[in-house]
Amino acid sequence: MNSITQARQDRLRCRVAEADLSAAGRYVGAHLAALRAAAAIVAARAEPVPPRRRRPLSVWELLPRVEPTLSEWAAFFAAGASKRAAAEAGLPRAVSAREADELLRDAATFVSLAESALGVPAQSPLPLPAAI
Repeated sequence: MNSITQARQDRLRCRVAEADLSAAGRYVGAHLAALRAAAAIVAARAEPVPPRRRRPLSVWELLPRVEPTLSEWAAFFAAGASKRAAAEAGLPRAVSAREADELLRDAATFVSLAESALGVPAQSPLPLPAAI
């Protein structure tokens, strides 16, 4: 999958997450959209390294190595990974509506930055069709 296709899918994931009625669903969707955008950058920029016997690194650990300007974003989203896991597990009150909405905004900003880092031309997202 090329970076333009990946970026469009990440932006669409943000829009779909925004439409989710549950706070947990919005939070998880937003976090996953950011995670996939970060993975696209790592995949595009990482140098292959010989396999070693050590623990695998998360995308949030790899992102600052390949795109240092996104280091703060990597730390921000890494800090929210346990909250995303709790929301995915269905734990009650794992995230509030406010936390979900704030993460949606942050994820949309991050996806835009990821698009820029990948050289993807900016495109306004199209509105989702209203449910019937």
